Amino acid sequence: MVDEEGELGHWDDEPGVIRLPDGRKVRGTGVKRPRGDVPAPEFAVYLLGRDPGITAWPNRWVQWGDFRLPRDRADAVDALREAHARAPEERVEIACGAGVGRTGTALAILATLSGVPAAEAVAWVRARYHPRAVETRWQRAWVAADPVGAGGRRD
Repeated sequence: MVDEEGELGHWDDEPGVIRLPDGRKVRGTGVKRPRGDVPAPEFAVYLLGRDPGITAWPNRWVQWGDFRLPRDRADAVDALREAHARAPEERVEIACGAGVGRTGTALAILATLSGVPAAEAVAWVRARYHPRAVETRWQRAWVAADPVGAGGRRD
C-alpha cells in the first residue's frame, strides 16, 4: 500500500520502527508490551515458544524459545524472507516476548537481506533498534553465519 506521500512501507515514527538500508520499514516489538495507539500490522512474525493465537491480522508463528535459536531454522528464514518481501507495501511487525533478543536477531537477519554484511548486522541493529538486541552468543553466531545467504547484497 502507498501512503499519502507516495512512500511504501507506511510505518511512521511509531516505537520500534526501523528503516532498513533498502528503504523498507519494519517494527520490532514485544507481545508483552502494550500496543497503545500504534496501528495494527498488516503482517506479523511472532517468535515465541508457543503459538500466540493472534487472529486479528495475517501472521506467521515461528517456534523459538527465549534466549535460544528457532526450533526450525529453515522455517524462520522463510518467515523472515516473507516479512522482507511484504515490507515495501505493508506494515510488517516482528515480535517476541519482550522485543529484544529474538526480535533483534530477526531484525539483524532482515538487515542482511537489505544489504548489511552479516558480520556487521548485530551492531547495525543495536545502533538502530535496541542496545541489547541479539542477546545470546548463539543468536549472534547465527546472524554472523548469514543464514539467508545474503552476503550483504541486496535482492
